Order: sequence, then structure tokens, then C-alpha cells
Amino acid sequence: MDETPRQLIGQVRSPIEAEPSRPAREDYEYVRWGSCNVFMACEPLAGWCMVRAIAEAYSDAERITLVMDNLNTHSAGSLYEAFPPEEARALRERFEFVYTPRHGSWLKMAEIELQVLIGQCLKRRIDCIETVCAEVAAWQRHRNHLGTRVN
Repeated sequence: MDETPRQLIGQVRSPIEAEPSRPAREDYEYVRWGSCNVFMACEPLAGWCMVRAIAEAYSDAERITLVMDNLNTHSAGSLYEAFPPEEARALRERFEFVYTPRHGSWLKMAEIELQVLIGQCLKRRIDCIETVCAEVAAWQRHRNHLGTRVN
């Protein structure tokens, strides 16, 4: 599992669409509408990734092992900041947190998937969280349909 922060950026002026022999153009000025985090979990050998709802995707599993880096937000305590206490405790009891060594580049599968998501879907101005959620969900369905594995 890994995450990436994203800014919600809107246009000040309407961009000029691309035409034959002329690239699209957009003004350098923008409006910042806030930020969000996109979380990615993946099963690299199964060719499957998920951007949200890890516990729901594995509803039959008694224990879910999350392998992640040592970022300060990657802890059980963060669950209590995001969910009501009862729900956070239930998730904490199902999740097992396994941390990669600092500076260990050998386990970057979720980071690789995040970079693919950014390059194919999020590397543009998106001004609201609803659009981010819709675009990421569509990307996830397409990516999982392809069954692309991380080697």
C-alpha cells in the first residue's frame, strides 16, 4: 500500500482544445480548490490493484496484511483520525502492518502502480474530489481488467 497527495486545481480561463497540427493550450494561472490523498493497494502477482475500500474487498479475510513504507501516517492511529472509534478498532484488528526497510527500493509495487495511475489519469488539472473519485474508479476497472502484473 502507498499513497500520493494530489492538489485539486481548477482553470481560471477555458483551455483551447487541440486541433490538427496544434497542441492544446491552457493558461498558467489556476485556482487551488484544496487537496486529497489517493491510496493504492495492489496484489502484484495477481495483476490487481485497488484505490479504495481494502477491508470491503477482502470481506471474507480474517486478517489483511498491508506492506508499506514507514511514513508517519501509515499506522493504526491514523485509522482513528479517519473513522469513528468502533470502525477504526474493527479495522485495526483485521489489518497487520508490515513496514519495508528505510531506503529499501526492493518493494515499490504500489508506488509503481501509483505512478501509472498518475501518468494515465491524474496528470492534469482536476478541480473536485468527485471527479478524482470517478476518474480513479474508471482507471481501476480498466487496469484490473487488463490484469497487468508488476514484475
